[in-house]
Amino acid sequence: MTDKPIIQYPMPTKTLVDCAMGRIPADLVIQDGRWVCVQTGEIVEHTDIAVISGKIAYVGPDASHTIGDGTQLIHAEGKFLVPGLLDAHVHVESSMLTVTEFVRAIISHGTTGIFIDPHEIANVFGLNGVKLMAEEAAVQPIHVYVQVPSCIPSNPGYETPGAELGPVEVQEALAWEHVIGLGEVMDFPGVVASDEKMLSEIGLTIGSGKVVSGHYASADLGLHFHGYAAGGAQDDHESTTTEDAIQRTRQGMKVMMRYGSGCQDVAQLSKAVTEHGCDSRGFLLCTDDSHSQTLINEGHMDRVMRHAIDCRLSPMQAIQMATINTAEHFKVSQQIGMIAPGRWADILLASSLDDFSVEMVITKGRVVSKAGQVLIDIPRYTYPDWALNSVHLSHPISAADFAIKTSQKGNMIANVIGIIENQASTRHLQLKVPIMSGEIKADLPCDLAKVALVERHRGAGVVTRGLVSGFGFSIPCAVASTVVHDCHQMIVVGTDDSNMALAANTLANCGGGQVVVANGEISGLVDLPIGGLMSSESCQIAARKVAKLLAGFQKCGCRLNNPNMQLSMLGLVVIPDIRISDKGIVDVTQMKFINLVEE
Repeated sequence: MTDKPIIQYPMPTKTLVDCAMGRIPADLVIQDGRWVCVQTGEIVEHTDIAVISGKIAYVGPDASHTIGDGTQLIHAEGKFLVPGLLDAHVHVESSMLTVTEFVRAIISHGTTGIFIDPHEIANVFGLNGVKLMAEEAAVQPIHVYVQVPSCIPSNPGYETPGAELGPVEVQEALAWEHVIGLGEVMDFPGVVASDEKMLSEIGLTIGSGKVVSGHYASADLGLHFHGYAAGGAQDDHESTTTEDAIQRTRQGMKVMMRYGSGCQDVAQLSKAVTEHGCDSRGFLLCTDDSHSQTLINEGHMDRVMRHAIDCRLSPMQAIQMATINTAEHFKVSQQIGMIAPGRWADILLASSLDDFSVEMVITKGRVVSKAGQVLIDIPRYTYPDWALNSVHLSHPISAADFAIKTSQKGNMIANVIGIIENQASTRHLQLKVPIMSGEIKADLPCDLAKVALVERHRGAGVVTRGLVSGFGFSIPCAVASTVVHDCHQMIVVGTDDSNMALAANTLANCGGGQVVVANGEISGLVDLPIGGLMSSESCQIAARKVAKLLAGFQKCGCRLNNPNMQLSMLGLVVIPDIRISDKGIVDVTQMKFINLVEE
């Protein structure tokens, strides 16, 4: 008779069992709370929670048997015990903060987990940039999961990023710790056309048992939509109408409802649940893009929760969309997303669910925030020198670089980018523009400004010129940014060529950022030396600079909500209707280049 091998079981399991049984004391016990049980949809009164080694061991009516001499006690006194909130889709770089400073800004608002797609830094530095973000993510006090960017460039042939990623790089990154899937597949024309690169990346992800995130930014719900769904995308955050949401959930996609600084779709998409009876468990909440001032002054996922409840979702539905729905979708519900044994102790205390004001935040078993104050030290992260050198221009920019010259005379019809407030989409406007002294100029009374895309990755000297309407500028001014989704070249919008040149050179000299120039003077500057995307300063300092920048937009006459985010999306060549890139003016609806001026 041979000896049978001894079966080993993980020590954390024994620790949890022994604590739940009262054989060893808990590190932390929360007493007499109202358990928001997202897995059943119940509010369970008079609940205790016992925590050991950062994880939940016991959830029930009385945890006194787990209390020892060294156990920390928290008396909930009937407050709601809510699972930590999860942001299902966010680009940290859009906040203009590092991962560390982003976490510092959101942790007091009840966010204990984020799912990041670092395709902004990937467009500048490629896989090295993604790895840099993943390494920083791994040392955070909250859960930061990373998706491998799928579309670098976002739309091949229509823009030039600073780097490229393909199936080889995706396969490598899928093996990294904390990588949970493939980032948003923006190249929907490539998927529909069975592009080998895109289908290879999707196949590698599905084969690894991880999640493929979608991005179908088209109003066409016909054959192309069905082809995209067949391609394997498992979620989508690009719905903007109720019908969009209904059709996606019918096709098995999770509908991600955005409420960030710029894109705000919850009001429309939630009607699929509140008016059309769709199952709320098929919906997730996310921010996608939020700038630092929004995070500091308004909040993060707690802000999204309040808005979702205002849109007639029940508090339980909204909480599920920001907890268990997200965790189950990304296959991490054994770790996060609910208050239950074996999960990380990510728990919020709140007196009311209707106004959703978070009073205490516990993450990984530690009290990290109370009454809005962060109680733990979050060390600054040091970036390497190569990440601080990303703006490469072939020459100092002059006013002449922005002149739109023409040999034609009289009035002409121009293809103009039309801003849509609070949406990523634009309008394709065709406006009559006057020719003066052989040039097309900005027209303040008609709300017509110039827009230029300046190539900044390779120093190629390319400047693409176009026209934009919707900023409402009323004085000689210019605004510029090296945050330009998704290629992150440099974009400049203005009503005066000299102001535009000053804006562009200012960003070149500080290593990138966003700037406002009014009447020849700098009235707001956010310097972003890390990849031309992120600040090296604290979230509070960055937020103050953003506030001054936004005040600069207002000084120029702009009254848009978060106009710097609208500025940063003018080069987004994967979302209709019309955009600008280093290769020309792009009609995204028809996927073709068009002339600025119609013949």
